[in-house]
Amino acid sequence: MAKYTRNDIIKMADEENVRFIRLQFTDLLGIIKNVEIPVDQLPKALDNKMMFDGSSIEGFVRIEESDMYLYPDLDTWVVFPWTSEKGKVARLICDIYNPDGTPFEGDPRYILKRQLKEMEKLGFTHFNIGPEPEFFLFKMDEKGEPTLELNDKGGYFDLAPTDLGENCRRDIVLELEDMGFEIEASHHEVAPGQHEIDFKYADAVATCDNIQTFKLVVKTIARKHGLHATFMPKPLFGVNGSGMHANMSLFKGKENAFYDESAENGLSETALQFLSGITKHARAFTALTNPTVNSYKRLVPGYEAPCYVAWSLRNRSPLIRIPASRGVSTRIEVRSADPSANPYLAMAAMLASGLDGIKNKLTPPAPVDRNIYVMDKEEREKEGIHDLPATLKEALDVMVKDKVITDALGEHALVHFIEAKEIEWDMFRTQVHPWEREQYMSTY
Repeated sequence: MAKYTRNDIIKMADEENVRFIRLQFTDLLGIIKNVEIPVDQLPKALDNKMMFDGSSIEGFVRIEESDMYLYPDLDTWVVFPWTSEKGKVARLICDIYNPDGTPFEGDPRYILKRQLKEMEKLGFTHFNIGPEPEFFLFKMDEKGEPTLELNDKGGYFDLAPTDLGENCRRDIVLELEDMGFEIEASHHEVAPGQHEIDFKYADAVATCDNIQTFKLVVKTIARKHGLHATFMPKPLFGVNGSGMHANMSLFKGKENAFYDESAENGLSETALQFLSGITKHARAFTALTNPTVNSYKRLVPGYEAPCYVAWSLRNRSPLIRIPASRGVSTRIEVRSADPSANPYLAMAAMLASGLDGIKNKLTPPAPVDRNIYVMDKEEREKEGIHDLPATLKEALDVMVKDKVITDALGEHALVHFIEAKEIEWDMFRTQVHPWEREQYMSTY
């Protein structure tokens, strides 16, 4: 990531003919928010004097304590390449601060940074994450609203003409590269209309910033192609849902702490302890990695998404896989997360889980190299394999009982997150769905 000073940004804004700046941040539910200012207000913003009404943002503060300040992270400066030459738009990602100059406890970005400080206490310098977010492309109707009509019939790694989303996907990649992303792969996924674009790993905060930027670019460029991009985990019944696998590793300087050349599988004691923490807290962090009612329509057997807490060096049916690369690329891949997650909260929770394993020198269960999907419940219990929560309600109930995860969130975020998600569950629970009418209207 580039390092910029205040003067650098003012100079670049002038040279690039930037007319507006979006001061961007993320609410508790992972939705991107922004305050847009004209370029003549940029010096004020860079002096951390730009204020907004926090009571209007989900999970922030009450109306009687609404004043919040936006502190731009100068290194997140980027000019949106698709904006007009007559007046471009740039963005800065911001941290949220209270009027007294202290960080706002409910800011998702701060929650992740707070967990990174815990990591540093244990002697690690970096928590690197390589995300693999998937999305669907749907056609839009004449009113510009998304339909359920897919734009192709392609499958995994298919090429045009079967993959009609290829041009859109290529334009997304070009825009991302113009914004400084290093794209590693771009391909059609398993389901028709489903795509994946992988970008290079970075440290945790930069990765989460990149995920949010990625979502914005994908949706923007898709619309230019007359398509609607969605990161909804399971938009269609009967096909694979969209995941966001997270490849994670801890570093001490330039040394990957997960690699041990002398170990049987190249995995260090640190890696195995981190893995142990992930397996111990996986059920509890699921409410954050899979935070919508719809998330649990994806976490079912038969569609490649993990449903069970287990790990393997090769097998892709468990929750955690260890990719074959070793040395600096040694990493742990958690496969359950989906792209509806607030990335800052999801990564903070997984980091807290792994660090708990390191702090308490936990030992992981034995790896599972069989296909778990063909094992019955009795076999899974015999192997010590637990099911992930089956609903959002179950996930919330498990999360609130796990001190490591609740402490990682902090009281403010925990209370507001649970409140919002219980409302979401209750709305779903009390709604009468088309399936019910199809099943029961004529029968009873």
